[in-house]
Amino acid sequence: MKILVTGGLGLIGHNVVARLQLRQDTVSIVDNQTTYGIIPRAEVDYLIGERLKKLAPCAIYHDYIEHADRMDDIIGKEMPDVIIHCASFPRQKVVNANPAAGADVMMRGLINMLESATKHKVQRFVYISSSMVYGDFEDQVLEDSECKPQGQYGIMKLAGEWLVKDYARRTGMEYVIIRPSAVYGPLDVEDRVVAKFMLAAMRGDTLKINGADETLDFTYVDDAADGIVAAATRIMSRNNTYNITKSHSVTLLQAAEMIVDIVGSGKIEVREKDADFPSRGSLNIDRAKIILGFDPKVDVEEGFENYYAWLKNSLYWNL
Repeated sequence: MKILVTGGLGLIGHNVVARLQLRQDTVSIVDNQTTYGIIPRAEVDYLIGERLKKLAPCAIYHDYIEHADRMDDIIGKEMPDVIIHCASFPRQKVVNANPAAGADVMMRGLINMLESATKHKVQRFVYISSSMVYGDFEDQVLEDSECKPQGQYGIMKLAGEWLVKDYARRTGMEYVIIRPSAVYGPLDVEDRVVAKFMLAAMRGDTLKINGADETLDFTYVDDAADGIVAAATRIMSRNNTYNITKSHSVTLLQAAEMIVDIVGSGKIEVREKDADFPSRGSLNIDRAKIILGFDPKVDVEEGFENYYAWLKNSLYWNL
């Protein structure tokens, strides 16, 4: 199978590519290797270099999905059977910092990909959405639950889902929508919650908790990538939406306490909940288990230990 992965050098994307290559699929990558204006260039370059070590040689295009002509050229050249669209602004904080740029990537870039996919008769479009589309939710939220996103990131992710479904309705192209949650693990950037907690503990600094009772469905990156590959490649997965998470909620305070215990240092400061973020629980993954055979293996404590072991030996964060 020929598969193009946008954002294929990102945390989730490069793990998806590695699994597709193990399947002997022909994979191509589009990735602009951006800093989003907030991540140090040296950090991005280090991480991409390490991620590339896990991949077999393949076509890699250092391009921007906002550039319609370039995307059309690439898709016309590669002629993929499937596009896995991971490229996006990564989270609410980054979109809030530059909403116009976020919309350019998350809306115009997505439309460029869908237009070219339609033109070049791509069979299936896999869209990586987010648990943020649900807004406030408690444990075991289902894919068919009402979505009430809060903030521009979640709103644009949900709008992207609607766009993908509309193109599929009009053209007959298959679609798959994936809703992951709080993905973490080795080779992630520092500017995400688990990485922030872990590195603060390793430096003997303070882990700042925005709401002690706020929960997240932390999902180890290997499990997320396994679910995405299954959704992208299984015939029966078509034209459906899947929660791809560990399906177990952990409070931010519990996560911080686990990390301080694993690292053996660090202090915890509990602050008020961040009003810009919804309150979230766990996602129900029964549909993914039944249709995809999805079976996440790594619980939070094991995942944190794995991440800590990697950080201790990384050249960039050799503390």
